[in-house]
Amino acid sequence: MTTAVFVAQACANLPPSDIDDLCTIFDERGSWRAAALAARKEWGVPEPVSLAILYQESRFRPEARPGWRRVLWLIPIARLSSAYGYGQVKDGTWSDYQSRTGNGSARRTDFRDVVDFIGWYASVIRRATGIEPHDAYNLYLAYHEGPSGFARGSHRDKPWLLGVARKVQARADLYAAQFAACGGPPLPPRNTAS
Repeated sequence: MTTAVFVAQACANLPPSDIDDLCTIFDERGSWRAAALAARKEWGVPEPVSLAILYQESRFRPEARPGWRRVLWLIPIARLSSAYGYGQVKDGTWSDYQSRTGNGSARRTDFRDVVDFIGWYASVIRRATGIEPHDAYNLYLAYHEGPSGFARGSHRDKPWLLGVARKVQARADLYAAQFAACGGPPLPPRNTAS
């Protein structure tokens, strides 16, 4: 492998330079903007919402993984879960996406595939729970707990998760304001009773 190819591959795995500004992200990664737009057209999830979820899950690192279970607080024995990639999607959920969409070659380290996954999973969540794709708060709760977990209310006993969902909603709102300033459509109004 030549040095130029190695450097290009290494740079491709780096997050954008300013992950707090959606316009900068899309300026640097035009293919991400196209992928997020395609996912919105297919599944209805606005770009600011899908990017806010990806920010929370991986900070836009393609090979993000959860931490380790440890013995005696020191010796790593196993990963905390099979979650992996931009969207921290677990093995079983990813396999379900691949089989139900016919996208068997999809990878959790490919931004286009993961942003499409978020759209597909939001459609699964909407059918099961009625959560609208622009409701980042409740969508994130169901993304984390799964549609059946959300329907059972498993998130209600996790104050830390409710706090994270508020952060996802705040980031979606921030990204939406930025996106509107650089030519994107505004988010639809949301139910603030959540």
